[in-house]
Amino acid sequence: MQPPAAPALPLVKRLTLRDGMRVWFHAMPEHVIDEIDEYALELFFVADPAQGIDAAHIFVTHQSELAEQLAALRSALSPEGQIWVSWPCGAAGIATDITEDAVRAAGEPHGLIATKGCAIDADWAALKLVIRKELR
Repeated sequence: MQPPAAPALPLVKRLTLRDGMRVWFHAMPEHVIDEIDEYALELFFVADPAQGIDAAHIFVTHQSELAEQLAALRSALSPEGQIWVSWPCGAAGIATDITEDAVRAAGEPHGLIATKGCAIDADWAALKLVIRKELR
C-alpha cells in the first residue's frame, strides 16, 4: 500500500504571494481570483502598475500582448519583484501563439529570466519572471 499523496500547495504558495505585497493582475479569470482570496492574504491591489508593484500576474493569449505588458511592467517592478505570465494550455481550447519558450524569449530584452513554472488550473500554465540579479 502506498502512502497518501501530499496535499497540493495552495495557489498563493505556488505563486509565492505574501502579506504586504503590492500586486496587479491583468485578465485573471474570476475563479483564480476567488482561489487567491480564499487564502486571505493582506495584498495591496494597485489600480495602475506604474504606482509600483512587487508582483504582477498577467493572463495573455498573444505574443504581441505579452510583449506590450512586459515592457510596461518592467519599469514598475520592484528590484526583488516578480511577474507571472499565464497562457492557455493545449487542453484549454483557447487560441494562442504563446508557449513557454515564447515567454522566456519575451522576457530577455527586459532583463527578465524565468525561475519557476506551475499550473494555475487545467486551462492555464504559468511562468515566473524576475529581474536578473546583475540588473537589480
